[in-house]
Amino acid sequence: MPGPGADAAAVTGLGMITPGGPTAEATWATLCAGRGLARTDPELAGLPVDFSCRVDGFDPDFVHGRRLARRLDRFAQLGLAAARQAVADAKLDPDTWAAARVGVVIGAGSNSLETYPREFARLDQGHPTRVSPTALTRSVPNMAASEVATGLGAHGPSFTVASACASGATALGLARALLAAGTCDVVLAGGAESGRSRMTATCFAQLQALSRRTDAPAAASRPFDEEHDGFVLSEGAAVLVLERQDHARRRGAHVRALLLGHAATSDAHHPVAPHPEGEGAERAIRTALADAGREPADVDLVSAHGTSTPPGDRAEALALRRVFGGGGPPVTAPKSVLGHALGAAGAIEAGLAVLAIEQRCVLPTANLGRQEPGLELDIATGRPRPAEVNIAMTNSFGFGGHNSVLVLSRPR
Repeated sequence: MPGPGADAAAVTGLGMITPGGPTAEATWATLCAGRGLARTDPELAGLPVDFSCRVDGFDPDFVHGRRLARRLDRFAQLGLAAARQAVADAKLDPDTWAAARVGVVIGAGSNSLETYPREFARLDQGHPTRVSPTALTRSVPNMAASEVATGLGAHGPSFTVASACASGATALGLARALLAAGTCDVVLAGGAESGRSRMTATCFAQLQALSRRTDAPAAASRPFDEEHDGFVLSEGAAVLVLERQDHARRRGAHVRALLLGHAATSDAHHPVAPHPEGEGAERAIRTALADAGREPADVDLVSAHGTSTPPGDRAEALALRRVFGGGGPPVTAPKSVLGHALGAAGAIEAGLAVLAIEQRCVLPTANLGRQEPGLELDIATGRPRPAEVNIAMTNSFGFGGHNSVLVLSRPR
């Protein structure tokens, strides 16, 4: 019987659009500078929290054509663009691939709240005939996966994962399972989200989940810092091409990394608060490592969930300290720079882990002054830290107690 790690999936393509840049490489270069990107957002003017991290320079009309762009909400625009990048990077040709063997799994945290408020207003004003016939199809969360499958001609399984801020990472784990089961040869997997709507910002602010540093937005996202006070809304998308290793070998694909292991657990504790001791997170970390056939001592890098909320950072730090001890591997927290892209965050951070393996370095964490006593981790700050990253672990945790952990490695 195959042992742990035997079902590793080959990562052969990567596409990414974030506040750090329109590609994975541009995002990496921005993160290397280690400075927060949050700034005042005109879309949020007048709200208690009026700043975010946003994607600039993305022209959906240019990328997708005006007709297609106009029927997609922003999360689907970003997701489809990232998928096209990933397929091109993998040197796959949708005109010639075995379409029935190509699947799509995209994570999204919730329905898009970009279109609904406008259409609800028309309904509330007594004008039901003015509600757009595309309001539903623009906004339901499966549309990113649907548009990727339609736009690229993928006829295998296509579905959406919604496990809050763990969605993107869980999508990658489920994609690996489709490959291991023999259902697909190729899966386009990742996450897409735009959390910058006024309703989203208002709801999270009412939950006291967002940072209130309106006077210094760039310093607002500060994971594991003792003065953290909440996360920063963001947007973006990342899609990875995952393949069965034998399929990748047959076509001579360049394998950028291996997805060795995955685990998902549930805190079953509270609708929004993590387990205070990080018990579910710890189980996910240990189970993912076991699935990958690795020990804690094998891990060279942890990409932390690190949202900058006091309860979340504390629970994750406790879990990491129990698994790895007081020292442990270097830790990076990309949300300190990019903000929190919700359901897309786990996929973005998995893509960054692939780049960390390739670039042999640990990205710096922004805005970290002093860690909370007793919760200290070896967090990289200031500048990229050279490191031989053979095994990288990424954590993604979400409202509802969803925990998802991925383990990636350098190709063998």
